[in-house]
Amino acid sequence: MRKLTIAGFALATAMTAGCASNQAAVDEATATANSAEQTAENALSTANSAASSARTAQQTAEEALAAAKAAERAANEANERAKRMLEQSSMK
Repeated sequence: MRKLTIAGFALATAMTAGCASNQAAVDEATATANSAEQTAENALSTANSAASSARTAQQTAEEALAAAKAAERAANEANERAKRMLEQSSMK
């Protein structure tokens, strides 16, 4: 009977140790999952910020292109006027 009691205590101790190590593994896995989730949230936030910056840069580039085209038209018109003025002065 005494051997049975000691064996029972040994078994209970072994099971408790096993549960404790299993709980430690679960706790570690949970911490790892939480860390991974936070990393993913940070990455998403960074990606959203980058996308916003890219949209702003694209809009600025489109505005600059429109301004450059307007400047090109104005320069072409000025060149045409200067050309006509030179032709008129050479006829006189």
